[in-house]
Amino acid sequence: MAMLFRLLACLLLATPIGAAAHDVEDGYQLWLRYRSATPQLGARIASTARCLVTAGTPSLQLQAAVAELRLGVQGLSGQRLPVARELCAGALVLATPEAMPALRALKLPLQALGSEGYLLRSLRWRGKAVTLIAANTDTGLLYGGFAWLRAAQSGADLQALNQQSAPRVALRVLNHWDNLDRSVERGYAGSSIWDWWALPDMRSARYVDYARANASLGINGTVLNNVNAKAESLTAPWLAKAAALAEVFRPYGIRVYLSARFSAPMEIGGLKSADPLDPAVRRWWRAKADEIYQRIPDFGGFLVKANSEGQPGPQDYGRSHAEGANMLAEALAPHGGRVMWRAFVYSPEVGADRAQQAYDEFKPLDGRFASNVIVQVKNGPIDFQPREPFHPLFGSMPKTAMALEVQLTKEYLGFASHLVYLGPLFEEVLKADTLQQGPGSTVARVIAGGGPAALPGAMAGVANIGSDRNWTGSHFDQANWYAFGRMAWDPDLSPAAVAREWAGQTFGSAPAALDEIVSIMLASREAAVDYMTPLGLHHLMGTGHHYGPAPWVDDLERADWNPTYFHRASRLGIGFDRTPGGSNAVAQYAPPLARQFAQVRDTPENLLLWFHHLPWQHRMASGRSLWHELVLRYDRGAEKVTEFRRRWEALRPHVDAQRHADVAAALVVQEREARWWRDACVAYFQSVNGLPLPEGTRPPEHPLAHYKGLRFPFAPGHGG
Repeated sequence: MAMLFRLLACLLLATPIGAAAHDVEDGYQLWLRYRSATPQLGARIASTARCLVTAGTPSLQLQAAVAELRLGVQGLSGQRLPVARELCAGALVLATPEAMPALRALKLPLQALGSEGYLLRSLRWRGKAVTLIAANTDTGLLYGGFAWLRAAQSGADLQALNQQSAPRVALRVLNHWDNLDRSVERGYAGSSIWDWWALPDMRSARYVDYARANASLGINGTVLNNVNAKAESLTAPWLAKAAALAEVFRPYGIRVYLSARFSAPMEIGGLKSADPLDPAVRRWWRAKADEIYQRIPDFGGFLVKANSEGQPGPQDYGRSHAEGANMLAEALAPHGGRVMWRAFVYSPEVGADRAQQAYDEFKPLDGRFASNVIVQVKNGPIDFQPREPFHPLFGSMPKTAMALEVQLTKEYLGFASHLVYLGPLFEEVLKADTLQQGPGSTVARVIAGGGPAALPGAMAGVANIGSDRNWTGSHFDQANWYAFGRMAWDPDLSPAAVAREWAGQTFGSAPAALDEIVSIMLASREAAVDYMTPLGLHHLMGTGHHYGPAPWVDDLERADWNPTYFHRASRLGIGFDRTPGGSNAVAQYAPPLARQFAQVRDTPENLLLWFHHLPWQHRMASGRSLWHELVLRYDRGAEKVTEFRRRWEALRPHVDAQRHADVAAALVVQEREARWWRDACVAYFQSVNGLPLPEGTRPPEHPLAHYKGLRFPFAPGHGG
């Protein structure tokens, strides 16, 4: 622990506070900048944080909370925050009932907070005006400390605080798709943050800052390695590296998980099989779990990708996903570990509809998974598309713990260069009502354990973090990390409120500028859908690297790897028929939704071509033809990015020069690529339908052959 304490000391002593350090910003400090917007705000913070009072033997979590509060108060007010044993007027008091029994006399509603929740309250205690940060555990105090700092930066009335909060979702976990050679699959922010070669002996201070950022959002777990896992990650040298990271993260309430390769007993264990019903294989996994917990006592468990995209799994032996997951669950159960078993699968044989395959494989297994198995399901039934309907497995497995998996790294949304705020996407799926257990059976309720079995669930985010100085490759991509953590903690938070929190802490702008930044953020996802995949189109991206448009691709090994498989455009019409007359994928949803999606007139237009194949002349709600509407949406999306670029330029006086220039440069790229998307897709679909462009519409800049000829062999983030 000596290394950890040195890092915490560096956090307090070496972080620049003075005005000179504020002149240039590069995004490293994320939303934890702790810079006062006005002298008045700094004075208010100083008056309500004159001393910091704790009680009991300080745990690692309490030490981390104290360090963060002292850092934040000094940065925001310019005043040092002394630690005291006795109350002062304007004290910040961090207390649990166990460490400070006098707290019980206040009869606060602590029971409802669980083990991670917190309470913030301004009150008079022992004759002094104080701010109480109370919780049942020191981890709750840590989250409460970050909540107080968030309130302080947001300009809340710190003399009239009355907040309490507890997480709705039990596990809030980042999934790093980081490889052992430091490459990152679908990574657009440099190489892996984990310097595997230097670990376990050399532990970067960046790991502490990573933990601080996650703890500030309530993220309580991290999967260190790619779901396309290497068996070597479970060998002794690599477990020592994982243990070193776990030691750094422990004070911040973060458990380490590892992606496990199902065939590890053969590859590193010398066995001839990985059959989950083989007693020798089961013994091997039990021994491996014992070994891991010896090194990492609070190890979270395994994430597993099996029988998908060539990965080994239980089906190789004629076994089910439940049998494979339960074998690993059995090994972890004595230690309190969990298995997160991904439902992103599709069979070796191409079926009628790729969107149906996960449901077909997993729905029959409901109730057959061990209680410490969580089935992890992507937000939609295809693959992190700009827009998809919610995955039909949500609500369909009431006897199984479920996790929602979303992607923060924007594999299909312009990588790191496109400004696309994902808060609205998260809200869209979290608030989607599955209707499987009656009205109100939202995806958020499913992952919160709201089904009949009341099993705790999870929300997982495929991380967008790398070695880039600004962490995520672009400044606005930090907002997606932030939104994931905040909305996993509380799925009822609105994307607008979260965007305003993030922007205020990140840019510290004047209210009018802050309004403009938030407005751009909230419009950005819909703009991207329009210039990429409007009206329910999906998977039009380039082959393999998924960079740019390629709706014409039709020659890949599997039919369901081709964009033409998904849009099915012909001279007569466009769209994938998932009604009873087509693949009948609508039948995987609750009957009221199945009936809605089966009818063209009842299907939301933003999902129209997901569920229906329609003639180009189909009349839309606007009165325009489908072809006219499609071109209009492409135009609208591209024009919106031009508008974003102009609006950002007008914010130059309100944003520091370096970050303003960084974002401005990225918006130039996004504007060019949005027009490329628009032109390439319009040119291709016009070549298919032979229809003239709507009157007054600009023709594509180049012939279709130009767009088809573009090649990107070294696009970032490709491969595992």
